[in-house]
Amino acid sequence: MTKDNNITTARELADKLGLSVETIWKYTRENKIPYIQLGNRQYRYNLDEVVSSLDNSSVKEKKGKYKANGGKKFTYQDYLKLPEEPGYQLEILEGVLVKEPSPTVIHQRVSRRLQRILEDYFLETDPDGEIFYAPLDVTFDDINVVQPDILYISGEQKEIIKEKRIDGSPFLAVEIISPYSVRKDRVRKMNIYQKSGVQHYWIVDPEEKTFECFALRDNSYAIIVSGMEEDIINHPDFKGLNIKLKTLWKSNRQ
Repeated sequence: MTKDNNITTARELADKLGLSVETIWKYTRENKIPYIQLGNRQYRYNLDEVVSSLDNSSVKEKKGKYKANGGKKFTYQDYLKLPEEPGYQLEILEGVLVKEPSPTVIHQRVSRRLQRILEDYFLETDPDGEIFYAPLDVTFDDINVVQPDILYISGEQKEIIKEKRIDGSPFLAVEIISPYSVRKDRVRKMNIYQKSGVQHYWIVDPEEKTFECFALRDNSYAIIVSGMEEDIINHPDFKGLNIKLKTLWKSNRQ
C-alpha cells in the first residue's frame, strides 16, 4: 500500500464503511485489508484500496427497500394501513418507509440467547420491568416507527406500554445487524434513538462477532464498552451483568 494524502484512521474508516472499530482491528490483524503501519499499533488506511479489497466480502451491505409516499412523509397512520407482507419487516425512519427481509437463523439464534440473559438479569434487578422483542412497534413520534430486536422497559416506564405498541423511548434498545441493516442500524436508527432519548443502545453483529454498547452522555451516544469473539461484556451501568459473547455465537451443534 503506497502512502498518499488520502489516508484515514481506523475510526474514520469504520464510520465511512458502517462498521465497528473492533471489526476494522480484526481485519487488520487478519491482514484482510491493506494498511500502513506507522508504529506500534498505529495504522492508517486508504479508503479506496480498502473498499477494493473488500469488494467481494460480506462487509458490503445488501440494500433494503426505501419507499417514498408521493413526496409526503409516511406517518404512523399510513403505516397502520399497510398490508402485512410475510417475510418482510417494515419500519418508518424519519417519514421514509423501510422494507427489509425477515431475520436470518443466526440473527434469531443470537437474539433468543441475549433475550434470555437479559430476562434473567432484569428479573433480579428490576422485577417490574419488561423485556420485549421484535416484531413490536415502538413509536417515538408520528414519522418514526421502529422495531428493535430486543428492548427493555424499566419498571418506572410502564406508562409507555400500550395495548399494541410501545409509545415512547425504551431504556435499552438492541439491534442485531443483518446483511441488510448495517448502515440503517449504525447511522439512521442510532440517530433516531439518540434524538428520542433512548438511554442505552447496543449493536450486535453475529457475522463479525462484535458487541458494542452505547449510552447517552450529554445527549450524545458514547461507546461505553465493546467486545468481540470470546470477550466478556461487563457493562458499568448494569452492575452484575456479564455477557459471555461465545455463548451468543455458538451453533447448536457446539
